Amino acid sequence: MNENLKEHRMTPSRFRSLTKKYRQLRIAVVGDFCLDRYLEIDPLRKEVSLETGLPVHNVVRIRGQAGGAGTIVNNLAALGVREILPIGFAGDDGEGFELQRALASLPGVQMESFVLTAERRTFTYAKPLIISHNRAPQELNRFDSKNWTPTPMSLQRRLSDSVRKIARKIDAIIVMDQVDVAETGVVTRRMLRTISEVRREIPSLLILADSRRDLRNFPTVGFKMNRAELSRLLGRAISVHETPMVAAALARKTGNYCFVTLANKGLLGAGPDGAGERVAALPVRGEIDVVGAGDCVTANLIAALAAGATLREALQLANAAASVVVHKLGTTGTASVAEIRSLLFPD
Repeated sequence: MNENLKEHRMTPSRFRSLTKKYRQLRIAVVGDFCLDRYLEIDPLRKEVSLETGLPVHNVVRIRGQAGGAGTIVNNLAALGVREILPIGFAGDDGEGFELQRALASLPGVQMESFVLTAERRTFTYAKPLIISHNRAPQELNRFDSKNWTPTPMSLQRRLSDSVRKIARKIDAIIVMDQVDVAETGVVTRRMLRTISEVRREIPSLLILADSRRDLRNFPTVGFKMNRAELSRLLGRAISVHETPMVAAALARKTGNYCFVTLANKGLLGAGPDGAGERVAALPVRGEIDVVGAGDCVTANLIAALAAGATLREALQLANAAASVVVHKLGTTGTASVAEIRSLLFPD
């Protein structure tokens, strides 16, 4: 894989040309949307409960934002994508109201295929943060709310029908499987069959899938994963050294893109022909928080490729975007076109 950045550096004019096309794109995000609820704690207001004798954390601010597949939507919106179509669900509850409001407030987001249902609870990550002056936020133990039973078939059918309905009207689909237990979220066996059917009917449609559990049962679409997920996919441990060759072989076998994030060692990808590229991670510029970096990479890869970027250009853009995001502390951040530009082309 080619790692010579100096000979293949993107020019400012090419950057402008590609990112300008983002304003013409329509991208669907199919997956598990959750609410990231941040509970900001002031350590100076610490108390002890009179009833239990346990420490009391006083929350002085609560903020909510879309997480899970919603993090991808946040990043697409930050890039200025023209239309973003979330296909997923939330519970008909307070958290669902917050999640729906957070998504609907983003520019370009169309909510017609997002379902509020009394049959599910809203997937929620409650994240207590200790906020101290001149110190990075400190996250305490998280409180999660999830669904542990299979997604009702009526809801599965509704979501699958939404994918079929919009498939010929969009430029790309991102599939994001975030749940811990199979069949409890959006990316069920039924949804995967639908994605497979869409792939066969519209072979030119760009589809990129990411799963925190397992990609082995996914149809032959583009894959984005980290090295541990690649190892699970292939059923054996994959070393850093052999990852480029393995990714290239997988891309060639499936006839689709294959991307692998390598944390502080950068990002690599291979095209449908098996030809691969690799970019090195950009230097760390202070304290970092890696939460959301992988989803930022996914959003930037799909937007760049849909806009006509080469494999290497897509990797460069996604790598720079991730570098922006990891330096945003105490939040699941995004990277705008302006922020990516300033990192790639500093004055």
